[in-house]
Amino acid sequence: MSRAHQLKISVSGIRGVVGDFLTPNLACAFAQAFGTYVGPGPVVVGRDTRASGLMIEHAVTSGLLAAGCEVVKVGIAPTPTIQVYVDEIRASGGIAVTASHNPPEYNALKLFNREGLFFNNYERTELLDLYHQSEFRQATNDEIRRVISDPDTPPRRHIARVLAHVDVEKIRARRFRVALDGVNGAGSLMSQHFLREVLNCELFAISVDPTKPFPREAEPKPEVLGDLQQLIRDNRADIAFAQDPDGDRLAVGDETGRILDNDDVLALAVDCALRKRKGPVVVNLTSSSVIDDVVARHGCRVYRAPVGEANVVERMKAANAVIGGEGSNGGIIFPAVQYCRDSYLGMAFLLERLAETGSAMSELAGTLPRYYRRLGKMSFQHGRLGSMMQALEALYPGAKTDRTDGLKLTLDNGWIHVRASNTEPILRVAAEARTESELDELYRKAESVG
Repeated sequence: MSRAHQLKISVSGIRGVVGDFLTPNLACAFAQAFGTYVGPGPVVVGRDTRASGLMIEHAVTSGLLAAGCEVVKVGIAPTPTIQVYVDEIRASGGIAVTASHNPPEYNALKLFNREGLFFNNYERTELLDLYHQSEFRQATNDEIRRVISDPDTPPRRHIARVLAHVDVEKIRARRFRVALDGVNGAGSLMSQHFLREVLNCELFAISVDPTKPFPREAEPKPEVLGDLQQLIRDNRADIAFAQDPDGDRLAVGDETGRILDNDDVLALAVDCALRKRKGPVVVNLTSSSVIDDVVARHGCRVYRAPVGEANVVERMKAANAVIGGEGSNGGIIFPAVQYCRDSYLGMAFLLERLAETGSAMSELAGTLPRYYRRLGKMSFQHGRLGSMMQALEALYPGAKTDRTDGLKLTLDNGWIHVRASNTEPILRVAAEARTESELDELYRKAESVG
């Protein structure tokens, strides 16, 4: 794979394999460009638990100081917590040093504006132009500002925002038995505190030591959560949660040990939100049609956006959405807390719903319509993407076509979505249908154009 494609710049920020591609010099330069763009006010900097995190954090801090910014270091913190804190203190911006669900050899800079949101296309274009032109502000000795450390306030502010939208006492009274897999990530300590001390759950936790490496694949997919499934069974847990290394994605398991599909988790969260207030819902193009079914029950409307948190948030703001997210990756976005993917809001919503209904988690999931889904990826030669899309479209001449993010073909019995990844040099393939045989056929045809 060519060197140029190992560094990715997208709606998700700047990321790559540390060493050959993402270097301290590069991180410092991007941070100085960022500091130049947002101005000399405070910039919040936090990170996840990767081995390279402290090194990249130092480089980022140097770049920000060189641009004349004040740096507010929050240490190891979940990405949504950093975003909430940027908004809370009215900072000029924020940088999370995290590669989220990517393998441990990766790292990244997630860049946030003064509202704690990912940069939109306009902001990102301006920043990249500034970076490529190397027109950075160079602070004089008298202009170099201080570095402040505040690791304690951000979790408190984030948790307070979440608790304002659930019946805390109802959750606490149930004394839920909860299993947790923190992947030794940024949420390891905060998640234990949130579930045990704040929500009064009896907690059974694994992989919650932020000083240790990730014990499993970073993305919390069902096939890598075997230890969590065993933890559920061994401790008769009512519900289980798994996070990714930066704490924005959420996977959920029921009391039988089954890990729910991420789209179903988002659908349940959407149902929780719409029970509180009716309004529009925004999800990405790869999110399941189960969202449409749930939203229709409430008499509301679904809008679709290209994949990527920044894209979904931008569409949510335009639609004044009550809730949104990306079911394909376990991302729940509830604007009343913050326009960001937030695993903590997801945990609280589901625990509150279980407390209200008295149902088991499996029963709650069983209320959703059944779809069969498959997500995959394949490599492709650069320059061939357009011809591959045309070949796939030719296989389904009667399909409803959406080209806002790769190609999505919607049929009577399901849909196919093929697009270039925002975070890796691969092609992502998704398909959904009402039956397994229909899904197999749709996915096979999608793969055939590769």
